[in-house]
Amino acid sequence: MAETFDVIVIGAGPGGYVCAIRAAQLGFKVACVEKRATLGGTCLNIGCIPSKALLQSSENFEEAAHGFKEHGINIGEIKLDLAKMQARKGEVVAANTKGIEFLFKKNKVTWIKGAAKFTGAHEVEVEGKAYTAKHIVIATGSDSVPLKGVEVDEKRIVTSTGALELDKVPGHMVVIGGGVIGLELGSVWRRLGAEVTVIEFLDKITPTMDGEISKSFQQILTKQGFKFKLGHKVTSAKADSKGVTLTVEPAKGGAAETVKADVVLLAIGRYAYTEGLSLAAAGVETDERGRVKIDNHFQTNVPGVYAIGDVVAGAMLAHKAEEEGVALAEILAGQAGHVNYGAIPSVVYTWPEVAAVGQTEEELKAAGVTYKVGKFPFMANGRARAMGATDGFVKLLSEKETDRLLGAHIIGPDAGGLIAECTMALEFGASAEDVARTCHAHPTLSEVVKEAALAADGRPIHI
Repeated sequence: MAETFDVIVIGAGPGGYVCAIRAAQLGFKVACVEKRATLGGTCLNIGCIPSKALLQSSENFEEAAHGFKEHGINIGEIKLDLAKMQARKGEVVAANTKGIEFLFKKNKVTWIKGAAKFTGAHEVEVEGKAYTAKHIVIATGSDSVPLKGVEVDEKRIVTSTGALELDKVPGHMVVIGGGVIGLELGSVWRRLGAEVTVIEFLDKITPTMDGEISKSFQQILTKQGFKFKLGHKVTSAKADSKGVTLTVEPAKGGAAETVKADVVLLAIGRYAYTEGLSLAAAGVETDERGRVKIDNHFQTNVPGVYAIGDVVAGAMLAHKAEEEGVALAEILAGQAGHVNYGAIPSVVYTWPEVAAVGQTEEELKAAGVTYKVGKFPFMANGRARAMGATDGFVKLLSEKETDRLLGAHIIGPDAGGLIAECTMALEFGASAEDVARTCHAHPTLSEVVKEAALAADGRPIHI
């Protein structure tokens, strides 16, 4: 006899485990299937959390080596203990994954260990055992996109997974792809001493970002020591005991050149992961990119089967997956679960950070929307000066006629924290004036957001 649940969630990443917990809170009998030895999916195990641990450690290392002297702090010779840094990263990951185990026990979510595959519309098999449920949620996430001619071994040619586990600092790291993952992990190893070259097919980095922010971002990274080869493609990468030899060509055609590297990081994107699920056995349809097709309530073409997170269309962001997990659980309980996709923030955790929510200038122009721009630099902010972190600016976009906030773009210190205020403003349909008339504590970085909102009306105070 198959064991029966109200809800079975396949995948214990941010979308899956949050969906499972929220469904349990709402009174469902819930199981979550996970094939990893630990919960948390890519994000907690080999993604968001370990990368942020190394980003923080490498920021501390660079600050100690180059920034402390400006504050009158002299600490002598700085030495890197990479093994200890990696061990600390492991401790951070373990604490987070064990935290989810605790939350599962607290909320009475059953963890079914192993890989699930559909054997019918309402039945899955895990390690030879059958389980049935009225509602089955696919939350299997994503994996790194491969590149023809570049064979990953996670030693010399690595994805983000291998880049998080290097046991020595490479002399030269080549990053294939100028997106978020490549720039974050490139930042880690550059700070620790590597020369970093980014090869990007398009003529700009972070191509979905507001153009002005993207241009400023590249300028700042170049000043930090990054080298960029834009408008180029890698046609092959061959590893041997001495390193990696790459063949690189102009994207629009031209003579090939050879680039040598100690380590190559392949970071050209991620794809929806459904391998081994046997979706056909349940009759679940996917689109041309392998993503599970869903309606506005996360349901697939098969009644009772749902999908959320990276495995469906939309931004591949942990917090987007979490919001979908909560909304779906509430829909299953007869509540009005909903996700406002126009107010999903994104963050690049380099230094300075880059964050955005809402529409870019390019998107507004393409849609024929008339808009206003309000900008204010961190250079003119007292707290940023005190921190010695004056690179960047806040840029707000509001509708010309109504002043309703349409987009916010930040490059600067703690951009990831500052974007929350702008996300809240978008969520509640606030105007730039609403942000400007809200009292912001002094001296804080958040005053740059206030001043940018004032600038949208042509009346900033401190510039």
